[in-house]
Amino acid sequence: MTEELFRDDSYLKSCTAKVLASGPDGVVLDRTVFYPTGGGQPGDSGTLAGAGGTIVITEAVKGDEGILHRLEEGAAAPAVGDAVEVSLDWDRRYKHMRVHTALHLLCSVVDGGVTGGQIGAGKGRLDFNIPGERPEKEALTEALNQVIAGDHAVSLSWITDAELEANPDLVRTMSVKPPMGSGKVRMVTIGDVDYQPCGGTHVRSTAEIGSIQIGKIENKGKQNRRINLTLVE
Repeated sequence: MTEELFRDDSYLKSCTAKVLASGPDGVVLDRTVFYPTGGGQPGDSGTLAGAGGTIVITEAVKGDEGILHRLEEGAAAPAVGDAVEVSLDWDRRYKHMRVHTALHLLCSVVDGGVTGGQIGAGKGRLDFNIPGERPEKEALTEALNQVIAGDHAVSLSWITDAELEANPDLVRTMSVKPPMGSGKVRMVTIGDVDYQPCGGTHVRSTAEIGSIQIGKIENKGKQNRRINLTLVE
């Protein structure tokens, strides 16, 4: 299986690796900095450099043997055992990190369970189960930017599967469960503002997010409200 270097350090931009599996769908490496599609966050893209030259990685996804790095159409995949270097499209990934962290903060200022979400390069959204009136976007924008400006540190820790099961309120998402089964669950702490399980990539401080703007707040059901946000800078 693939060693997931991004779990401990989201700021790693590249790494050397060995090809474990290779085929028409792409390559699996023994280690990678590429986050695979999951949890509402898109898979990373970038490049793979080896003896045969540099080729484009269009997407990283979860596979049966590890993280699969999909290659651009027509590219000659490296052979099993080859040494390669993979490098992220860092600008795209960093925007994912900023948006993902902003969405965690959105959970702290909106009272309601999360029913869905999506992260993009510069924008994202969360769906909340909110009884009563939908939130007012100007007030939400102001509240969220105040939290961001607080320059709260973002840190990682781990708890056991049993600890999470004993504290179900830590899980904000109503439809998607955090990654479990390995015996431990990664927790993301944002100062004294937010604490929840998450396997995605995040910035080190809320100040790195920059200003955000709440966009449309859409009705998606009797109590379901979709809140969209974008990075302003």
